Amino acid sequence: MLEIKNLHARIAEDGTEIIRGLNLTVKAGEIAAIMGPNGSGKSTLSYILSGREDYEVTEGDILYNGESILDLDPAERASKGIFLAFQYPVEIPGVATMQFLKVAMNEQRKARGEPELTTPDFIRRVKEAAGELKIDMDMLKRPLNVGFSGGEKKRAEILQMALLEPQLCILDETDSGLDIDALKVVADGVNALKSPDRAVIVITHYQRLLDYIVPDTVHVLYKGQVIRSGDKELALELEAKGYSDIIGEAA
Repeated sequence: MLEIKNLHARIAEDGTEIIRGLNLTVKAGEIAAIMGPNGSGKSTLSYILSGREDYEVTEGDILYNGESILDLDPAERASKGIFLAFQYPVEIPGVATMQFLKVAMNEQRKARGEPELTTPDFIRRVKEAAGELKIDMDMLKRPLNVGFSGGEKKRAEILQMALLEPQLCILDETDSGLDIDALKVVADGVNALKSPDRAVIVITHYQRLLDYIVPDTVHVLYKGQVIRSGDKELALELEAKGYSDIIGEAA
């Protein structure tokens, strides 16, 4: 589903290179964890995949279902089924969460050539998905993410993901700031979306999230490159020993 070939990318404003020859393949149905120390390029990779304009690709390619997406803007990538759950979801004052969800879902449907949802059908879908994520419907009447706790923001993003049904889900440190109960709810929401037709990339510092979202593959990122790949046992090794041995071997 996703193939990243010799990717080089830099910050557009000052030219600082962050991604330096990254290669990665993620198959449909796979949960791939990306781990690495601070500053290794994990979040930058998520931003580049989603099309954020702050970064410039200088070499290499990103193929999604066999098609290069480098020339697509964020909206076009989203319409093709790429979804990014942010580490720190932004607040949008004045935009009701329900209205945001309705517009987002109908724009996705329009891009796929499907009819817009009727209001009753939309509300039914939201209530079902919100119930599974233990989200109070009153929360969805508030402006998007405004006054939400960290756990509420993350649940709201997983709700968006469940409703939009993307093919490629990218979770950028979704466990950041979550207590154990919120983490379990969010992980259950992600696990419920696992499908042979969907891939999930989980970006995290810590093994604890991977106790609940069990990865098929684990990739260690350092200085903008994947320096080691393995199965879920690699995450346990990192938790026990840290990154120093693997980084030393790659040096």
